[in-house]
Amino acid sequence: MTRVCFVGSEDVDVQYELLSRETAREALSTYQRYAPFENSLAVDTVSLGAAVSLCNDLNWYLVRFVDLALVREPSIAADEWLSRSLAAAVRDGDVRPGETGERLAIYGVEEGRLVEPMYVTRRPDGTVPGYDLREVEETVTVRVTGEEFDAA
Repeated sequence: MTRVCFVGSEDVDVQYELLSRETAREALSTYQRYAPFENSLAVDTVSLGAAVSLCNDLNWYLVRFVDLALVREPSIAADEWLSRSLAAAVRDGDVRPGETGERLAIYGVEEGRLVEPMYVTRRPDGTVPGYDLREVEETVTVRVTGEEFDAA
């Protein structure tokens, strides 16, 4: 199963915004919903392609109410997320799954909320630098595209 997660903008309740609108609610109605982070809504899809398609179907809402759309594809990384852009690039065949792990955004987690990403590259030995922007309870690693990395 591939999980897609929408993390809401700070000033909106993402679950309310997505589920109060008929088109978005219908698109999400066939899925069991989760909230892995504060102000998030996640669903499990059957594949990476289905996850990207769901993001595309909900794009109008995502642009308005979502700060971050993440995709977790276990065949690529069991404990790391992919950015929506990277997931689409893999689905489209523009990036091979094995070439997704070099550039990362590491988010801190405070009281269940994702905070302040730190953009890093994986060390030559494959390890990930530690999050050092502030004291946090845990971290969430997101694989990103080169364009996202360079824009940060």
